[in-house]
Amino acid sequence: MPTAVKSVLPVVLLGCGGVGRHLLHHIVSCRPLHAKQGVAIQVVGVGDSSSLLVADDVHSGHCQLFKNPEASGKVIEAATTLGRSTVVFVTLNLDILLTACVTHLLLGLVLVDCSATYDTVGLLKAAVDHGCCIALANKKPLTGAYEDFEKLVSNFRRIRFESTVGAGLPVIASVTRIIASGDPISRIVGSLSGTLGYVMSELEDGKKFSEVVKTAKSLGYTEPDPCDDLGGMDVARKALILARLLGQRISMEDINVESLYPSELGPDAMSTKDFLESGVAQLDRSMEERVKAASLKGNVLRYVCEIGSTGCQIGIRELPKDSALGRLRGSDNVVEIYSRCYESSPLVIQGAGAGNDTTAAGVLADILDLQDLFQKKA
Repeated sequence: MPTAVKSVLPVVLLGCGGVGRHLLHHIVSCRPLHAKQGVAIQVVGVGDSSSLLVADDVHSGHCQLFKNPEASGKVIEAATTLGRSTVVFVTLNLDILLTACVTHLLLGLVLVDCSATYDTVGLLKAAVDHGCCIALANKKPLTGAYEDFEKLVSNFRRIRFESTVGAGLPVIASVTRIIASGDPISRIVGSLSGTLGYVMSELEDGKKFSEVVKTAKSLGYTEPDPCDDLGGMDVARKALILARLLGQRISMEDINVESLYPSELGPDAMSTKDFLESGVAQLDRSMEERVKAASLKGNVLRYVCEIGSTGCQIGIRELPKDSALGRLRGSDNVVEIYSRCYESSPLVIQGAGAGNDTTAAGVLADILDLQDLFQKKA
């Protein structure tokens, strides 16, 4: 006898890039598993910066068709993933469309942000005002103005953002549980970038910095613009989210970040394409010298973040090869949490910290964590 459906979660997805597409595949492939658990995830909208696919009837799962010859290819791919026969493709303002969608679905909605932009902040705040739930892989909405962060987490039960730090690792959950238990966290230390963890460990094998960066991008480890990772900004956003969870009212300007490239090779000076084709190769020699200097002392290079009572410090450190961070290989993340209960022996969280598939799995887990808020009435 089939399991009765207990919870129906209507989902609107923002962002059809690597993480978004993997999330849709996970949702489709896990439908038999979720059915056994009495849970149904209904994707009622998928959008990117130019186009939107929306179901005209949440309960039937059918979509209405609007002509748009300039429809986003990514949204078309999303429609194929979901098996829709008809889709909505429109080029109107996405914020207006999705705000209307949120307003219409008064029964509730999970707005999932897998984009990589600050532009979704207004929409997310509108969703909060309408009592909707939010699941984020996009770090940027939580790292802008502190007032926006405060607004988005104002109803903590309705927001999930585990995948903003550590992909699928339970970093956010661990921090919030420790705080809720009344155990004050004194500091957090770790390698929070799967990209830079991969890059640093690969450099030990004598590979060129430029080659490793290109490989990391091809494997889906980097942000859409690798300079976000190499400049330390991706780590800084993760650190800022953690620091704000610890009660620090700080902004990005308050974080000391070491960039792995000079400003003349940055996003303001050249495109991502030019950086990958010619810019990053200019850093090969200097990085090779740093690796050799550390090796002569029996050390390795790691890109480390430390969050303490005095703020955040982020950059390359020379560490012993046999230390927890020194032994780190590949794209794994390692996070050490120190508190009153974990002072002499910190809570250590380690595992895959990058990749579209891993991040998407974390987002799906976040969505499912909201299922009790969408239980069907008897």
